Amino acid sequence: MSGAKSLFAAYQGAFEKLNPSDDDVVIFCHDDIEIRENPQEFRNKLSEALNLPETGFVGPAGTTFLGENAVWWDQDVWVAGKHRGKVSHINKNGAEYLTFYGNPGDVVVLDGLFLAAKAKTVREVDLSKPEDFEGTWDFYDIHYTSQAFFKGYTNKAISLDILHNSRGELVGRDSWHKNREAFIKKNKFPIKLED
Repeated sequence: MSGAKSLFAAYQGAFEKLNPSDDDVVIFCHDDIEIRENPQEFRNKLSEALNLPETGFVGPAGTTFLGENAVWWDQDVWVAGKHRGKVSHINKNGAEYLTFYGNPGDVVVLDGLFLAAKAKTVREVDLSKPEDFEGTWDFYDIHYTSQAFFKGYTNKAISLDILHNSRGELVGRDSWHKNREAFIKKNKFPIKLED
């Protein structure tokens, strides 16, 4: 969606333009990732997870507990063993390293570098940019995946071999902080899986 005003508008516009069938798999992902799976195995992993009727979004990494700071990768929560999944990254020197969050499993929210869902699930999510969000894309992943969770779906971090050619820097990203604050004002915390 070249020329879209925001990532929200691009995803919403592309989804509406494609108008997929309910059982079609829709993928929202960054343009700086490499999916390093055998294509058939990749499709099988997505199908296995998404064919469960309770599944919302799937992706490579997320958390079972979103605390009052609304930071899914919160270090204290990570140390407590509440994160799921893994992603390979590139450091500032160009070397690859693996970030292991935890074993695959059910989560409340997912990181947005790669999100997949059935079209029928995506239709239940408001893809548009919330009025109180700023910037062009920050916090879309938490906005989308938390909606699915609140509607009764179970999001899942599944085992995918994905390289993110970025470290996800927040320096100079005021809109990320502002959108996080807007999200916090609209929700009760913690957002968590019941034990």
